[in-house]
Amino acid sequence: MTRKYFGTDGIRGQANAGAMTPEIVMRLGMAAATYFKSDTERRHTVVIGKDTRLSGYMIEPALTAGFTAAGMDVVLFGPLPTPGVAMLTRSLRADLGVMISASHNAYQDNGIKLFGPDGFKLSDDAELEIEALMERPMDADLAASAKLGKASRIDDAQSRYVEIVKATFPRRQRLSNLRIVVDCANGAAYKVAPKVLYELGAEVISLGVSPNGFNINEECGSTDTRALSEAVLKYRADIGIALDGDADRVVLCDEKGQIIDGDQVLGLIAKSWKEENKLSKPAISATVMSNLGLEKYLKSIGIKLRRTKVGDRYVVQDMREAGVNLGGEQSGHVVMSDFATTGDGLVAALQVLAVICKTDKPVSEIAHVFDRAPQRLDNIRYTGADPLNTKHVKAVIKKVSEELGDKGRLVVRKSGTEPLIRVMAEAEEESLMNKAVEDVVTAVKESIA
Repeated sequence: MTRKYFGTDGIRGQANAGAMTPEIVMRLGMAAATYFKSDTERRHTVVIGKDTRLSGYMIEPALTAGFTAAGMDVVLFGPLPTPGVAMLTRSLRADLGVMISASHNAYQDNGIKLFGPDGFKLSDDAELEIEALMERPMDADLAASAKLGKASRIDDAQSRYVEIVKATFPRRQRLSNLRIVVDCANGAAYKVAPKVLYELGAEVISLGVSPNGFNINEECGSTDTRALSEAVLKYRADIGIALDGDADRVVLCDEKGQIIDGDQVLGLIAKSWKEENKLSKPAISATVMSNLGLEKYLKSIGIKLRRTKVGDRYVVQDMREAGVNLGGEQSGHVVMSDFATTGDGLVAALQVLAVICKTDKPVSEIAHVFDRAPQRLDNIRYTGADPLNTKHVKAVIKKVSEELGDKGRLVVRKSGTEPLIRVMAEAEEESLMNKAVEDVVTAVKESIA
């Protein structure tokens, strides 16, 4: 079935337009409540967290109205990282968890991510069933007056998450000798991330901790690391940590100002966990976008790279099916099922910091674990029909793939969160990689002209 609202990571779009209007959001709340309520007479509960976008003030009450109208109690967390919502959904034995965030997007966008009672993101089938319920008349699932839900706030949600995250760090280690720059992207982790690092003993220099509803991800965070690199050099820090708007992804910076992406983080943690016998199996899960260099490096140390569709939800799905406890994406989602059910940028950073403390070596020596194969990613924004469905684009993609053969990889896909076509190529030779990307980009642009 074709999805109307859900993409690769929940529902996302421009605030107060399309799927992000109060009416649609309220319909989602009613539909999700109907889907997750059982036949028992007990009270059912949904927990809701959000990031710092202005539109969160509109979406949160609209969702609350939908849930309470369908007879479900609502517990509001306020600003909290996405992985914190997933964790507390399980901890509080809620029937459903909701995160209001558009992750790394600018403030104009917003989104809604749903978590089941087990803390995992919903399956495609569950999302399709909820979409079908959203099409029902508004009065189809209204609760009786005496069974309306009620809403309340939990003031210590951030403190609970801080303690859970601190518990993932090795008990006998401290960050006492480290100076750390952390960029919270003016997002959901602006309070909790500096607090975790400080309470574990680090000297903390905080960036992106003054949200105003408009500046989330603006020239800061994991999608724009210039300020992080500059601060690391200025303050002579040992490491820089950049989170995105909802803190489910992380990008690091070494003491020389060089950026360390999600693939390098995965390689470092995989190596460390293999040495400490912490890997459940000699394999990790990553998407088709992960660099070929990571795959070759892991193979050299006896670890298989399992590739999945793009989206941390599909990484988690593969991890669960294969019994793997580490996975992630090049963009910085790092999933460690021993600690969390979804990507957690802060927990991933702590695993890297644990290696730094154990080895007592500079980040530049330990975090660049492999040489990247030449890789290029171009994004083409489009409106209207999907250009990947045109015969011309399909023919060019086939031709380019044949030209690359065994010398490289081509991945062309639609973004699940924005109206973009992403064209990625890797090759042994940079000229071959550039030609592959340029040929496909040209074909896509011609189809939307």
